Amino acid sequence: MRLKKDCKGCKDMNKDVDKYIEKQKSPQKEICQKLRKIVFKTFPDIKEEMKWGVPSYEDGKYYFVVLKDHVNLGFSLKGLSKKEQELFEGSGKTMKHIKIHSLKEIDEKKIVKLLKVVKRNE
Repeated sequence: MRLKKDCKGCKDMNKDVDKYIEKQKSPQKEICQKLRKIVFKTFPDIKEEMKWGVPSYEDGKYYFVVLKDHVNLGFSLKGLSKKEQELFEGSGKTMKHIKIHSLKEIDEKKIVKLLKVVKRNE
């Protein structure tokens, strides 16, 4: 997946995030590539960095992490209503996530909506 070509106008991608994704096994590698593309497609000027050892965006507002059999896409709960927080999984008080086990499970419209809900409440 050639994200840099596909993402015209995006800031430079973080090389450490490139390395993190490249070392993953399938299907997590492809899931990460797709999630990264969705994040940059939604917010072309978003700040990408490695934080806490995982790819992170907007100073930790969003992240993704590879786990044994899935990828978690995490979101900050700051400013979200209780109803909005119910859109996510997990028991965290400041961050929650959605679990993705395969490329087929990626619902781009839903992910874009969730990204925008969190961004709106910053």
